[in-house]
Amino acid sequence: MKEIVKSLTYRQEPLESDVAAIRCIVESTDFFNAEEREIALELISERLLKGDSSGYHFIFAVRDGLVVGYSCFGPIMGTTASYDLYWLAVHNNCRGAGIGRQLLARSERLIAARGGERIYVDTASRNQYGPTRAFYLACGYRQEAHLADFYSPGDGKVIYVKVGLRQIYG
Repeated sequence: MKEIVKSLTYRQEPLESDVAAIRCIVESTDFFNAEEREIALELISERLLKGDSSGYHFIFAVRDGLVVGYSCFGPIMGTTASYDLYWLAVHNNCRGAGIGRQLLARSERLIAARGGERIYVDTASRNQYGPTRAFYLACGYRQEAHLADFYSPGDGKVIYVKVGLRQIYG
């Protein structure tokens, strides 16, 4: 699987074809419901329409011409140096190869280069997301909050943060 990461290229500029690629990725995971999948498509569509002024920034992991993973992040309006990581998703066929870790690190570096100091990530509290929560902890994030029953009864929102991006990435 590590050969997959070595064979990847990355790009930041979205293409029209990324709408279909993102649809394929979020559908492959079985993590996201129909409404969440539509939100993912809205963000890429907004970026394609408005460019940088949309506030949504992307990194795409590409293998053999196919997008196999992506991240989407942006500044949190009304803050001086905080960013949200809106999406980090890898096609189910490529999970476990380190692509998510690469996308996260690249996102953090770009955020630091843009003057970002901290990054927030939201995820669900249901059992299915246990590996996701462990992933963020392993990548140096700390749990900042748990909002019980946020998404639905028994499914809360867990918020993680990583602080000091400019110090980490200089």
